[in-house]
Amino acid sequence: MAYGNLHKLPKISDRLSYLYIEHARIDKEDQAIAINSDFGGTPVPCAGLALLMLGPGVSITHAAITTLAECGCLVAWVGEFGVRFYAAGTGTTRSANNIMKQAKYWTDERMHMKVVRMMYEMRFPDRLDPNLSLQQIRGKEGVRVRDTYARLSSQYGVKMEKREYDRQAWKNADPINKALSVANSCLYGICHAAIVAAGYSPALGFVHIGKQLSFVYDVADLYKMETTVPAAFKTVAAGEADLERRCRTACRDEFHQTNILKKIVSDIHKLFDQDLSEFDEVDDYAVDQSAPGYLWNPQGESSAGGIMYAGTDQEDKKW
Repeated sequence: MAYGNLHKLPKISDRLSYLYIEHARIDKEDQAIAINSDFGGTPVPCAGLALLMLGPGVSITHAAITTLAECGCLVAWVGEFGVRFYAAGTGTTRSANNIMKQAKYWTDERMHMKVVRMMYEMRFPDRLDPNLSLQQIRGKEGVRVRDTYARLSSQYGVKMEKREYDRQAWKNADPINKALSVANSCLYGICHAAIVAAGYSPALGFVHIGKQLSFVYDVADLYKMETTVPAAFKTVAAGEADLERRCRTACRDEFHQTNILKKIVSDIHKLFDQDLSEFDEVDDYAVDQSAPGYLWNPQGESSAGGIMYAGTDQEDKKW
């Protein structure tokens, strides 16, 4: 049975965070999926999963993709260890209301700046001085990040000279930079899933601009210093063996313990002055995904779609 009514699915904020798979075959199994490899088969209840990350060596059937889409689980195709993003599917919502509001904020310079300041203020315990310029705010953020790296380096006894790695020479990166890249890629995936599931565009960023994942980077930066960065330092401090896998596991546990999906969705709505309690009712297409949309009018009120407007005195007829 297909999930025709999206209201029957778990909300994105209630779901598990993510699952990373490589070198396996994914098939449909009943109303879920099964991961099959040389080690056997494992069923996965995808209706309770927010993000499925597919790494190298994965094949997936059409039926499995259909099941994942119907369950509202975002599927992302990523590179080895999840450190590169290639493509993604769709989330749970079918309404464009939130993405239209995001676009309105993005195009209005005053509202755009309001969102930028909010995103920086969310990273500090105290409200920022309203007289600070954007350049000054960025300077404060740079100090915060630098001090966090220094504190964690001292706390865990992990040497870190600077944050850098060469994407073309991944294996040459030092352990802490490698762990930070793996951890942040997991956070990007979770943020991407939350953004798409909540009905927003990952491309319309406010602090970052110009890339298809700009808003993903915006949102992820709100949580890095409290989630993935400590997880990376802690993982490296425990040893370098099997570093990437242990780092992903540490991030998964951190995301679960902090209920980060719920926080991400809530924080995104706050950026655009939306109450999280109202979000559950805004998707007009949750019950019927094939229902026609509306037609734009310059007066601000939309007209019903799926109707032939013949321009005569005859009653307009639905297609």
